[in-house]
Amino acid sequence: MRRTVFDAEHHAFRATIRAFIDSEVVPSFGKWYDDGLVPREFYYRLGELGVLGMEVPVEHGGSGLESFRYRAVLAEEIARAAVSFGGSSAHVSRCLPLITDLATAEQQQRWLPGFATGETMFALAVAEPGTGTEPAGMRTTAPMSLDGTEYLLNGSKTFVTGGVHADRVIVCARTAPPNADDPTYGLSLLVVDAAAPGYRVGRALDTLGRKVSDTAELTFTDVRVPVADRLGDAHRAQSHLAAQLPRERLTIAIGAHAHAKAAVRFAYRFTTERTAFAHPAASFQNTTFELAACRAEVDAVEAVVDRALAANDRGDLTPADAASAKLFCTESAGRVIDRCLQLHGGIGYLADSPIARLYADHRVDRIMGGTSDVLRTVIAAEMGL
Repeated sequence: MRRTVFDAEHHAFRATIRAFIDSEVVPSFGKWYDDGLVPREFYYRLGELGVLGMEVPVEHGGSGLESFRYRAVLAEEIARAAVSFGGSSAHVSRCLPLITDLATAEQQQRWLPGFATGETMFALAVAEPGTGTEPAGMRTTAPMSLDGTEYLLNGSKTFVTGGVHADRVIVCARTAPPNADDPTYGLSLLVVDAAAPGYRVGRALDTLGRKVSDTAELTFTDVRVPVADRLGDAHRAQSHLAAQLPRERLTIAIGAHAHAKAAVRFAYRFTTERTAFAHPAASFQNTTFELAACRAEVDAVEAVVDRALAANDRGDLTPADAASAKLFCTESAGRVIDRCLQLHGGIGYLADSPIARLYADHRVDRIMGGTSDVLRTVIAAEMGL
């Protein structure tokens, strides 16, 4: 079936990104993978290409795009090559919506030009060791000074994507005690300068997949954060973060489709080139049936993603819609990638094989942005259950 979500401009963008990945990313990706992060200079290159500024308003140096369709093209091309653009994923998908939705005009003027060029890389720090993202258990504190000019930040965060290279980190911290009937009250978002005294990057986390995502722990010891660097309303961080969930879940669904589509491509190529008993592996009925079944499942995932993309562009993607899209796409992609790895045999179990990277990279999609069980709860609530 012919896809209708992309036009000539999207196809031109795809050609540009594919050429860039083939010439500038693939040759170096093995070293980046071993190092666990991309070179800092790589983000400047993404800025030059306009990748970081696609959704940044024009007045701040970006392209001002409101559609996620270019982001979908980017995700598909990254997965197609089984590579990664490092922490730029969190920079764009997690941090930019918070800034464009919540930052004042003065804050946007300070932060967004560097955001678009890669000179100021952002990360989001919410989860904490031992408690995750549960508001009631959040122990990072930032009481306001007596003169009301700054916050004093103390605590630690974990699972911070892009944490090593980040120049600014949006930190969720407790700036006031919770209300008895609202444990989420008292949490605020502070945009912390990584060069501030007391800010420290801890260990880089050795994750199962997404080895190049620059995932780190951060600690804060009496870090002074100007009140002018608070993002959004004081004590309302949870509602600000919750408002971003539909877009975040759509982004994850888009990535899941990209992973599944790439997995089928890798399995097709491998089985048509690999011989067994003097015949191409793809000539055996089991192989053809498996590939056909995976193709059909990817087609279904694609239909869900395309419908969600259209709904998002219209502005009527509901939280339940996004939860449903993420649940279906991530669960389906997990099955497809697993079956495609199986078709690779022992080669698929080698850590440096593209299909193994996809397998490991995709696994977290069923965890981040709301686990599959949490999504089922959201969908059930919308159904009145």
